[in-house]
Amino acid sequence: MSEDARFEDGGEAPLRVRAFDAEDLQVISALVQDAVFPITEMRWKRGARRFAILLNRFRWERGTAAGPERVQAVLAIEDATHVASQGLDREAEDMVLSLLSLAFEAGEDGGGRILLTLAGDGALAVSVEALEVTLTDVTRPYTAPSGKAPSHPE
Repeated sequence: MSEDARFEDGGEAPLRVRAFDAEDLQVISALVQDAVFPITEMRWKRGARRFAILLNRFRWERGTAAGPERVQAVLAIEDATHVASQGLDREAEDMVLSLLSLAFEAGEDGGGRILLTLAGDGALAVSVEALEVTLTDVTRPYTAPSGKAPSHPE
């Protein structure tokens, strides 16, 4: 009989998580909450049908006992057929965005839209033929430059 994995089993290994349904996507959404990234780190490769962001995510799974940490990670959305944005000035190359959440709006035949809600009334909508999202850590963790965990006023 197999045993469920425990968080402690992961140790300091890089995180790699995949979502194939809306419930899985909620896990990734929690992991990328308060991730920050320059607007220049978004890429849509139309031919490869992939939308990706290189982001600096807060390591919520680590907690803050040893100090707040961030890690660079790639958020990749597969089977992307269209990308739209709202409230973003794509010409502002020095703009830093903050990702608040991911959600899936189901369409027909397994497709739909993945909504990326950004701080400051910005948003991205990625139309997909099927839900497939991957979050992969690509660097070692580092101390958060602010020295504290993100917070939201209630």
